[in-house]
Amino acid sequence: MTRERWTAFRVWLALLGILLAGVCALGRDTEEQLLQRIQSEQNPIKKAKEEIKLANLRLTQVHDAYTQGHIEAGAKLLDTFTDTMKTSWKILQDGIRVAPKQVEGLKELEISLREDVRVLEDLGRTVAYFDRAPLEKAAQELEQMRSEVIHAQFPGRTPRTLKGPAPPPTATNPGPPPALR
Repeated sequence: MTRERWTAFRVWLALLGILLAGVCALGRDTEEQLLQRIQSEQNPIKKAKEEIKLANLRLTQVHDAYTQGHIEAGAKLLDTFTDTMKTSWKILQDGIRVAPKQVEGLKELEISLREDVRVLEDLGRTVAYFDRAPLEKAAQELEQMRSEVIHAQFPGRTPRTLKGPAPPPTATNPGPPPALR
């Protein structure tokens, strides 16, 4: 009796594992599905988030092309990836103009841009020196876009350059109290 229960338990556990693997595989979106959702979406925040997912899918394709040695194909895919990220940023900018208090998508875009820059930098380290130019250019574009996104999130502050010093204290940002200076 006990042995039959353990056998039934193992069978159910195996079926559960197979079902979970199937559900995870179904959760991955294809490029066509994402494009279709982008076309039908009316909410600019959700539309931008779908664009970010599409860009991440395209970045995976860029990574695969470069690691397989298809440098020219990777460079073309890299252009479509950066165009998709620019589109996402444009959609969010237009959405902010319409409803300035709704900046939910900016955080997700900023995080995605930061992660994508790191992926491109890591990929650039594995590619031959003469093939790195498109990757470095794309990383610089994404970093510039990221600084614009941060400025849109925190509009009262002056934007910092990537490697420059912090801005001097202003009336909105007086700095630390006199006792701590």
